[in-house]
Amino acid sequence: LVVLKEKVGHVNVASTSHQKGATPATRNASGSPLASDLPTVRPYTAVKHNDKQSESSWWMKVSELLSRCGGGGSGKRGRRKSSLLPGNTQRHLRANDRKFNEQFKYADNFIKTSKYNIITFLPKNLFEQFQRLANFYFLVLMILQLIPWISSIVWYSTAIPLFFVLAFSAAKDAYDDIQRHRSDSQVNNRVSYVVKNGQLVEEKWMNVKVGDVIRMENDQFVAADLLLLSTSEPHGLCYIETAELDGETNLKARQALPETFEMGDKLSLISDFRGEIVCEAPNNRLNQFEGKLSFGSSTLPLDNDKMLLRGCVLRNTRWCYGVVVFAGKDTKLMMNSGKTKFKRTSLDRFLNILIMGIVLFLIAMCLMCTILCGVWEWTTGRHFTIYMDWDRTIVPKADEKSSQQIAIIAFLNFFSYIILLNTVVPISLYVSVEIIRFVHSMWINFDRAMYYKQADIPARARTTTLNEELGQVQYIFSDKTGTLTQNIMAFKKCSINGRSYGDLYGARGEIVEITEATKAIDFSRNKWYEPSFKFYDETLLEDTRKGLHEVTEFWRLLALCHTVMPERKNGKLEYQAQSPDEAALTSAARNFGFVFKSRTANTITIEVNGMEEHYDLLCILDFNNVRKRMSVIVRNASGDITLYCKGADTMIMERISSTTNELLKTATNQHLDKFAGEGLRTLCVAWKKIDADYFADWQKRQKAAALEMYNRQEKLDAIYEEIEHDMMLLGATAIEDKLQDGVPETIAKLASANIKIWVLTGDKQETAINIGYSCRLLTENMREVFVIDGENEREVEVQLKAVKRRLEQTLGSDVVRGEDTYNARLTQADIAFIHPSDSVTKPQKGSQPNLNGRGAIENQSPGNGLSAVDDDEAGTEGFALVINGHSLTHALKRNLEKTFLDIGCLCQAVVCCRVTPLQKAMVVDLVRRYKKAVTLAVGDGANDVSMIKTAHIGVGISGQEGMQAVLASDYSIGQFRYLQRLLLVHGRWSYFRMAKFLRYFFYKNFSFTLTHFWYSFFSGYTAQTVYDPVFIASYNLFFTSLPVLAMGIFDQDVDDEYSLKYAKLYMPGQYNLFFNMRIFIYSVLHGIISSLVIFFIPFGMIHNGSDSSGRDMNDYALLAFTCFTALIIVVTGQIMFDTAYWTAFSHIVIWGSLLFYFALAIAFYEALPMSVVAKSQSSMSYGVAFQAMSSPQFWLSQFMISVILLLPVMANRFFWFDTHPSYADRLRMYKKSPKAARKEKIEVPLKPLVRSAATRRSRRGSLRSGYAFSHQQGFGDLIVKGKLFRQMDQLKQTNSLHSPTTKGNVLPISEQPPGLIGDTFVVSEEHRPNDCSENMVWNAGPSKTRCSTPRSDYSAATETTAFQHNIVVNADEEPMIRETAIVGDYGARSVGRQTSINERTAQLSQAMLGPAGSALPNMPPTGSAFGVSVHDSTYTNGRLSRTPFNRKGAQETEV
Repeated sequence: LVVLKEKVGHVNVASTSHQKGATPATRNASGSPLASDLPTVRPYTAVKHNDKQSESSWWMKVSELLSRCGGGGSGKRGRRKSSLLPGNTQRHLRANDRKFNEQFKYADNFIKTSKYNIITFLPKNLFEQFQRLANFYFLVLMILQLIPWISSIVWYSTAIPLFFVLAFSAAKDAYDDIQRHRSDSQVNNRVSYVVKNGQLVEEKWMNVKVGDVIRMENDQFVAADLLLLSTSEPHGLCYIETAELDGETNLKARQALPETFEMGDKLSLISDFRGEIVCEAPNNRLNQFEGKLSFGSSTLPLDNDKMLLRGCVLRNTRWCYGVVVFAGKDTKLMMNSGKTKFKRTSLDRFLNILIMGIVLFLIAMCLMCTILCGVWEWTTGRHFTIYMDWDRTIVPKADEKSSQQIAIIAFLNFFSYIILLNTVVPISLYVSVEIIRFVHSMWINFDRAMYYKQADIPARARTTTLNEELGQVQYIFSDKTGTLTQNIMAFKKCSINGRSYGDLYGARGEIVEITEATKAIDFSRNKWYEPSFKFYDETLLEDTRKGLHEVTEFWRLLALCHTVMPERKNGKLEYQAQSPDEAALTSAARNFGFVFKSRTANTITIEVNGMEEHYDLLCILDFNNVRKRMSVIVRNASGDITLYCKGADTMIMERISSTTNELLKTATNQHLDKFAGEGLRTLCVAWKKIDADYFADWQKRQKAAALEMYNRQEKLDAIYEEIEHDMMLLGATAIEDKLQDGVPETIAKLASANIKIWVLTGDKQETAINIGYSCRLLTENMREVFVIDGENEREVEVQLKAVKRRLEQTLGSDVVRGEDTYNARLTQADIAFIHPSDSVTKPQKGSQPNLNGRGAIENQSPGNGLSAVDDDEAGTEGFALVINGHSLTHALKRNLEKTFLDIGCLCQAVVCCRVTPLQKAMVVDLVRRYKKAVTLAVGDGANDVSMIKTAHIGVGISGQEGMQAVLASDYSIGQFRYLQRLLLVHGRWSYFRMAKFLRYFFYKNFSFTLTHFWYSFFSGYTAQTVYDPVFIASYNLFFTSLPVLAMGIFDQDVDDEYSLKYAKLYMPGQYNLFFNMRIFIYSVLHGIISSLVIFFIPFGMIHNGSDSSGRDMNDYALLAFTCFTALIIVVTGQIMFDTAYWTAFSHIVIWGSLLFYFALAIAFYEALPMSVVAKSQSSMSYGVAFQAMSSPQFWLSQFMISVILLLPVMANRFFWFDTHPSYADRLRMYKKSPKAARKEKIEVPLKPLVRSAATRRSRRGSLRSGYAFSHQQGFGDLIVKGKLFRQMDQLKQTNSLHSPTTKGNVLPISEQPPGLIGDTFVVSEEHRPNDCSENMVWNAGPSKTRCSTPRSDYSAATETTAFQHNIVVNADEEPMIRETAIVGDYGARSVGRQTSINERTAQLSQAMLGPAGSALPNMPPTGSAFGVSVHDSTYTNGRLSRTPFNRKGAQETEV
């Protein structure tokens, strides 16, 4: 439930008389579906208007109060109300006029994430702690113990433990809040420079106010949300990095208004600036801003391109000035951060339920004793008041002995029994829980295996309350860039003129794996080389130095076709690119000798082998999301005009000249398939010569289209399309967005542990999919990968229903409609493996258990029933879902969210692309609300903060995007790979230990407490204790506390190595198998039975008994000592059985506690002087220790109790261990077996996944185009207009700095696959368009419906169904086994198996060796398809027969 309020001081401008010229804002619909469709959620702010409060606002406040009382985090969502009410709330401010702005009481720039201060800490913290039911219960209990008439135990026995619990928790909360204070102080005390009275005044960030004009300098964080006024760059441009906002590190351009840019750096003009800004109220939309600036006599429109948001970093700009529009908590960064919630574990919530149940059980026992007390007093007690008189200070008219007096006595006895039996829920439980959690956090902090040495980053548990929750995670929500990847792009491979470069080959022609030990090419002969650039295939350098025409043109294209800006820094040439991919390609050309050196608005200068080449830049055909390519048209010194083009392979291949050799296209497609199969980001490059006369005519038409007022972009695209055709294919490039170390292995392990991973990223669809395959989130074994990309709600709804129908066909309608049933079936199967059922047979005697090759325990003897399950491969055969941000906006609406969630939860992996920070949090919240599962969010940037706060557990990765994610997280790690150890080792151990601790704790306390209940039947229901008061106080404090703490801190069923190796061990925690209601009831029953035996056997032995000397043994002190001794022995023996991992500390505390009890008993009852003991309630028990130990009845009682209570437990455990061993039991026995008898499961690092071309294309046309130009249009227009340039001397010596490695973005996946790939869809008759003939196939694209005739090169048609059909694809891989469904706008496209290799071989051979076919010379085994130019018109040396391409490249045989 989201509680919404409006910001204090958002004034109704229309109703404020002194605001001249202010009118209600007219809200225009955003052009961006992503921004406009998002609900604007502003949690926890307040509405205040200057006018009288209206009835509607009163109702909103009442609704808000009710929603808060109902609990804001669960149940159905409340109504979302927009924080921006059209025409009602605006912000009005005046630059450099604090007095004017103060009347609106806007938020200042002070940031506060802490919860307490010195004054509020004690009351607020105590209030929070007493909200915990148990603490409140013990507070009430302590108050009752202060009443002398009903207190059966001294009050400080509860007060002292309660004080320690509250003090310990308060100290922990204080430490956490001090850390938050330090972080706030660090941010608030940053220095900014405010313009005041014509000069710059140094101010702390927290003192900056709305309306102040501040100066920012290069590489500084922006202090608040600013309206850009002027910059050091031409045309008012400045460049920012928005990693803290959206996770993208590529530079973005912002431009000041020309009217304010003229002020430049003149402080007098800036100080006199009094522009008035009327704009939207604070909101969380990062990509939208609307307002107007009244300056002089003109009113100027404002948009997001003129805003610098808090959290951005100024790059490549020496200085800029801006006026503060939003400050502090009103900034868009803070509005997207969400509210810090107090997180509790599911075990805490379950404990609260158990405590309530125990309290009800306690009340029932007390009521029973109260009633029996009244009955006993009426029938017996009132006749013996002369011996046991009633307390006349509380019982009125005691001599009457009537029902009134008896009722008062029984009523008081009710509270006495509440106090006596309260130890069924001892306060020591919570002390112990806090201690165990604290130590578990220390294990995480001190784990060297989670220390990232390269960056000196240890793992940190930033909270101590969620450790066991780490062992119950079922859903992980992960960012991509910086979390799964290193955010570093590297040029890895390329294809030039049909020849593949980048692979290394051995002596026998096999591909050699490239490792860190592999020697890279030495580029030091090139003075411009970069030491960080690594490439290993020397054949590319050799061909470059030979001057092969196609190779040199390839590098020349990469050196010219881009929008990179060069700069000199400390004498070194550095590149500033809007896309990291462009930087990687330009850097590759530079290292191979084609150095991009400088540019102006009209020229580009490159250096080729030491010689400068100058080109006239005639036109830049910039990238956009529709074109998916960019081109430059240049003229060289000879006057030749050339077009160079690079872009998505589907776009380039469609525009290649028809005269291009088919062998070249086939080979390039083959190489593209191979590159994309390895998870590399690919694009194609092409070029063409242009006639000068034609270009002159085309340029006139291009300029005319650029001046059009309507449909300008469409007309420009048409003009660009005209010239970008009949190009000559040069080849393709492959760039690697490097994964972090160990990411594939980590994801595979987490999937084996039944954890579902959802990737929520701001990157484009193709980038996320490529990375998904690289990191094994998506695998070839997956049955189907669904893609949801509808542009409106109707399309998304149709797509989701199509996926649902497909799942119903595969899994059954009952599974899809009841996903919990499906999970239950899976759970039964998996848990049966971990905890085998009765059908599992007993291992043959004498046989040694061992591991089979797939990681499961099995027995060497025939007929062994232990199932073999592969941990590594478990869960790989499933479904995957890919959805983009536009579609997700609609999928998260109330009418579709449940369908989307059901589909997503049936998938092994979900990838959400182009999502905003708020959408990330909404997806996490969706799963939290509907699924009874623990969620974990992991990220590294400020755009992940909201998601991290929303999930049950937040994990921050200390990366390149700041510390915001870490500061908001519950745990921080240095690399994603440490997540598997955090969950599978520390999380699993924490849950395992806490579960065992709770089971034992409830058992031992019921055993201890209920003996008082049984004794009440023989004590006249007087609430008399059966134990000595000293021992009662010491039971949970000294005798049993340390052994159970040692078990909760050190115990483990298997070590960390096996916990990681056998990930299935993690599954019991996901389904609460170690501690649940059944196990709790078993522990309670065990305790009840133990208390019966502990009381009645000594009672029977001593009742009416006598020792050998004839002395009466019917003695209270002897009974109390015998019962308590038996209790200590039994509970100590029980914890010995429960301890699976014995350490030296375990031996010390277990045996030490037992010895300490006997030593204390002897010292207290025998050694101390009687005068000391006489002052306590234990005086009647003085001397009882030796008296009891000298009697055989005492030892016989101890023996009988131990045998009755411990022997069945031991026999039961041996029986189940021998006949039905758990997975952990079998692993322990396996590890103890001789090494020679083991078949160890060897874990090797996962190699990069090589996806088959057939499978990849069948999934979604072509998924290989991962090239990321940027998320918006490039710098091309600014370059051509000259707005990016200073004077030439400034260009050569700039003061700007190099931006860090940037985050790449990719093109949308193409709907039309290249080559011989069919893209077909079969629909039911009611969905078939009327204008499509029977011989046509219906294709569902993302935005339109089209009919097309099947291509002639398809093989014979096969029978199709509504969701399955067979088509022919290139026979360059093995036949595809599985079908893959792709969801378009109106249904699910499913592509099936290809024809056999033999059939396709004949077709391909005939296509390549037609009547005019010629042969090529033999080539070395380099994986290349060609060694010479295939543009040559003739070939020699006879005919050449080729086999189909395979993964290792082309094979050729000379005939």
